[in-house]
Amino acid sequence: METNTSTAALVNISTEKWPPRHRTYFGSLEVRSPEPGEPYAVTLISGRNGFMDMGDKHYVDIRVTAREIAEDIAREINGDSGEGSFHGVFVAAGMAPTEAELADARRRLEEFQRRLVVAADLEWERTKNPMFITDLDRRAARQLGLEKPWLYDSKPLAECPVCAEKIKHGVAVCRSCHAILDREKAAQYGLFAKEGKTATESPRHREKQEREAGKSDSQK
Repeated sequence: METNTSTAALVNISTEKWPPRHRTYFGSLEVRSPEPGEPYAVTLISGRNGFMDMGDKHYVDIRVTAREIAEDIAREINGDSGEGSFHGVFVAAGMAPTEAELADARRRLEEFQRRLVVAADLEWERTKNPMFITDLDRRAARQLGLEKPWLYDSKPLAECPVCAEKIKHGVAVCRSCHAILDREKAAQYGLFAKEGKTATESPRHREKQEREAGKSDSQK
C-alpha cells in the first residue's frame, strides 16, 4: 500500500537523461531533466510504505519518507562515477530550489567536470589513444565549452552501396570495389573525369596503369 503524506523535490541541473530508478516500494521512477532553456527540472517524490522480510513468511511494514527516497536516488545518481562524483542532482529543502542551492550545485558540478577534464588530459598526454577517453570526459569538456584534441564525435562507418564494405563517411571512391561514391570529389582529385568518363579513363587511373605496365615489362 502507498501512502502520500509528504513530498520532496528532487532537483536536476544536468541535461543528462538518466535511466529510470527502480525500487520495490514504488516500482519505477524517471528523474526529469531540464528541457532546452530550463535551468533545472524538479521531480516530486512522495512517501511510501514498504515492508521488511523477517523470515518465515513474516513481514513488517516500514515507513519510507519522501526525503529518504529522494536522497537515496540522488546518492545513487551522483555516486555512479566513483568517489567524489557529482552529476547535478540534489534534494531541495523546500518544494523548489533556492538560488543558493542552485549556485552550490552548479559549483559542485563544474568542479567535478574540471577534474574529469584534467584526468582526460593526463591520459591523452600518456597514451594519445582516444579509446581511453570516456564519454563522460567528453561530455564534461563540451559542457565547460573547452576545445580538446581528444574531443570528437565518433561516427559509425557507412556502407558501400555496391560491395557493402564498411567505409568512412564522405569518401570519394570505395577502396574495396573502387566504385565512385562522390563524383565531384573524385573528379577534383583526378579519380574521375568531370565530363562523365568512367573511373578507368581518369588521368590518375591511366597513370597507375602505365606504372604497372612498366613494372610488368621490366620483369620479363
